[in-house]
Amino acid sequence: MTTPIDQVPAHLREIAQAVVAEAEADERLLAVVAGGSIATGTSDEYSDLDLVLVCTPEGQAACLADARTFAGRLGTLLTSFTGEHVGEPRLLIALYGPPLLHLDLKFVTPDDLHHRVEDGLVLWQRDDTLDTTPGAAQWPQPDPQWIEDRFWGWTHYIGVKIARGELFEAIEGLGALRSAAIAPLAVHGRTPKPSGVRRLETLAPELVPELRETVATADRDDCLRALKASVELYRKVRDSSGVAVERRTEAERVVAEFLTDFK
Repeated sequence: MTTPIDQVPAHLREIAQAVVAEAEADERLLAVVAGGSIATGTSDEYSDLDLVLVCTPEGQAACLADARTFAGRLGTLLTSFTGEHVGEPRLLIALYGPPLLHLDLKFVTPDDLHHRVEDGLVLWQRDDTLDTTPGAAQWPQPDPQWIEDRFWGWTHYIGVKIARGELFEAIEGLGALRSAAIAPLAVHGRTPKPSGVRRLETLAPELVPELRETVATADRDDCLRALKASVELYRKVRDSSGVAVERRTEAERVVAEFLTDFK
């Protein structure tokens, strides 16, 4: 008989079973849910394991305090750290090995699930908490107007960094343009779960040659070339996305002149 654990990739199954066993033994935990590529059925041999651990409301604080100890009981833990850098203090990111294995553990309460971004694969639950959770999962969608309002200011900022010789800062900015502006419009209508540049090569393969042109080396002229290429590609995906955007025409014109006259 097939169980939910059987849907976990083979290289992750043992640690998934260990998490479930630990959860079953901890009365503060109500459920273990797998998200990410496992939830969507797109996992492969390179996938990591994204788990949501549903805690009792009164037990969440203690679970968070004990998160590293919990992770240490699952296998050979090499390092672990919390997720403030991605705005998620409820998250513990853990690396095990050998062989190397990446595990995310997010400790939430049943009420937190009311505002979830996906419906994961339930590996185990103590009762019917998940079966009675109201609301539908909503993956955050990009706002094309939000992007257009910011793109020209971002572009000018990167241009100034190039002029000043802050090339690594400029390279970081070019990456941000790809992730926050170009990619969301490039994959519009192609995936229900846009996520920056993730899987961009397969979601928009026809744009790969132009995307390559937006990548720069730590050279002033090359950074300027990549910035101009980013502007052209942004215009292309904005204009072909089919979404209604109030263009910041004057900002676009002035910034384009700035790049043309760049010295």
